Parts: sequence; structure tokens; C-alpha cells
Amino acid sequence: MKLFIDFLPILLFFIAYKFAGIYWATAVAIGATAIQVAWLWARHRRVEKMPLATLGLLVVFGGLTIALHDPIFVMWKPTLVNWLFAAVFIGSHWIGERTLIERMMGQAIELPKPIWTRLNAFWSGFFVFLGLANLFVVYVGSGFYEAHQALLAATGETGVDLSACATLYTGSVLDLCTQAQARESTWVDFKLFGMMGLTIAFVIAQSLYLSRHIKEDPETQALETD
Repeated sequence: MKLFIDFLPILLFFIAYKFAGIYWATAVAIGATAIQVAWLWARHRRVEKMPLATLGLLVVFGGLTIALHDPIFVMWKPTLVNWLFAAVFIGSHWIGERTLIERMMGQAIELPKPIWTRLNAFWSGFFVFLGLANLFVVYVGSGFYEAHQALLAATGETGVDLSACATLYTGSVLDLCTQAQARESTWVDFKLFGMMGLTIAFVIAQSLYLSRHIKEDPETQALETD
């Protein structure tokens, strides 16, 4: 249930985008994340700092996207959230007696201190990588930024609703709008499937790494021997 609740705003963003474009999708994501935080408060009578920080970033950058009709702001949000996660993991090396990953998983498994430190560094690096991967897709991989700037230059406008290309433009400008919309859609697909795939691959790699260091319980070993 927790995994579903955490994943729900991203899923709703993706669905809303396919039906109504990025501006409605951004509004839906803001509303879903606010409801998510409210649900956590109602259930636990407290909300951890990271969900609140995520909501704050989404409200600010999503709000700028809606107000200025510029998708680039909401496209930066995943990078900033991942880099915020990275900063928290990195900071836990020096704050407190245990790293963040040990505080999260220490009750479930026992590992030597150096392994916890290494694992925490892996998560820090992974979140930095995810943030960079998102920016790569926005500015290079999808070609969105270049296509969007070309469209703005051709129209002389500061903001465009790419979901309404066919009703707004004709001829070569319509072609530019269609290209920008296709590249925007590439980023939206990456936000859902690409980031999820990378995270699943990292978690599997982490599990394989941990399996080399987890010591089997002596009683379990004795039962297997018998």
C-alpha cells in the first residue's frame, strides 16, 4: 500500500498527460501529492520532511509551469527531488551515529559498518545519477528543449500548449509544434518508465551485492544441515 501511495502521483501525472497535456497533468500531480501528504498526516499524525519537501518543490516548479506555460520548470522537479535525496544520504555520513540507509534497513538485516557506509554512498550516487539522467533526457536525449525553443522562436510566444497544436497552428509552425509535443511525450515516458526501470535495476543490483555480505542465521544453518 505504501509503495502504491508513493507511486500514485507519478501514475496520475502520466494518465492526465495522455488525455489533457502537461499543464493539466501538473495540476493533477500537485493535487495528488497534497492528498498523499494529507493521508500520511491523517494516518500517522506526522509527515516526514521528504514528502513535504517534494510537495513544496512540486508546488513551486509545477506552479511556474502552469503560470508561465513553460514545461521546463516541472521537468526540473525530478532532478531537484533526486538531488535532495542525495544530499540527505550524503549528509547522514556526518550527522548521527548511523548512515541513513542503516537507519532505514538496520532492523531488517545486520551488516558490518563499512558495508553500510558503502551502501549509503551507492544510494547517494544513484540519486545524483538519476537527476543527471533526467536533465540529459530533457536537454539532449529527447530533443525537447531545442524543439521547444524553435517553436517559441517561430511563434513569438513565451508559452505554448503543446496538447493543442492542431487547433493553434498550421503549416510549418504546426510541424514544429508536433515535433515539440512528441519530444515532450518522450520525457513523460522516461519520467514514468525510465526512472522506474533504473530504480528497479539498481535495487536488484543492491540485493545481489547485499547477498554476498548477509550472514545466515546459525539456527537456519543447523536446520539445513540436519
